[in-house]
Amino acid sequence: MQLPPRVTHTVVDSVATVVLANPAKRNAMTAGMWRALPGLLAALADDPGVRALVLTGEGDTFCAGVDISTLRGPGDAGGTPQELAVVAEEALAAFPKPTLAAVRGYCVGGGNQLAAACDLRFAEEGALFGVTPAKLGIVYPSSSTRRLAALVGPSAAKYLLFSGELVDTARALRTGLVDEVLAVGQLDKRVAEFTRVLVGRSGLTQAAAKEFVDGRTDRDAYWEEQMAGSGDTAEGVAAFLERRAPRFGWTAPRH
Repeated sequence: MQLPPRVTHTVVDSVATVVLANPAKRNAMTAGMWRALPGLLAALADDPGVRALVLTGEGDTFCAGVDISTLRGPGDAGGTPQELAVVAEEALAAFPKPTLAAVRGYCVGGGNQLAAACDLRFAEEGALFGVTPAKLGIVYPSSSTRRLAALVGPSAAKYLLFSGELVDTARALRTGLVDEVLAVGQLDKRVAEFTRVLVGRSGLTQAAAKEFVDGRTDRDAYWEEQMAGSGDTAEGVAAFLERRAPRFGWTAPRH
């Protein structure tokens, strides 16, 4: 029996894995899937047991974009598909813990939008990336355009946006669209290995660094206060001197 399009998640060893699932359409995003993401991300952000998040697609593809059939109408009270996509993208970009997109197969349109909103992107050899609004006569959102340009640079962003062409993992790696390319069959192993590294590091350092790198605030005084009260610095120094793995305890304040 074919399950309806959906967004699922699991949490194992402090890593939340969020799965985009619409396999009949290469995990293309429906309005319901877009709507589900912000609430799910908010819940995971507030969960102290979650230290990192992996976004991926069900089966052998990441996400082939927006379900085109949803673009025919004017949308509903919840917004147009493009508006819903931007809300979901911004919620992912603002997630306060490290996020990693694990990409197989197609990562196109709205899928690329979501992958670009993650902090890091690991891809399996053979994956294809594209930003395709020029094929549909759609204006790509300004926030998404700026995020793409910040990631790959103005020229590469224009290449993707002007042409709508798909690029392979070699070009994606060269332009900074992905951070690592793995041989077929090695993606899951590498993602598990790397997320183990992430959850073992200071969440305080990661949250502050993410905020600063993304240019969202200049809250130096706030983060100095968090560092002073966290105990992470003392624990990190003690662990280094004792030649053991640190046990960092800081968690982000709940919203």
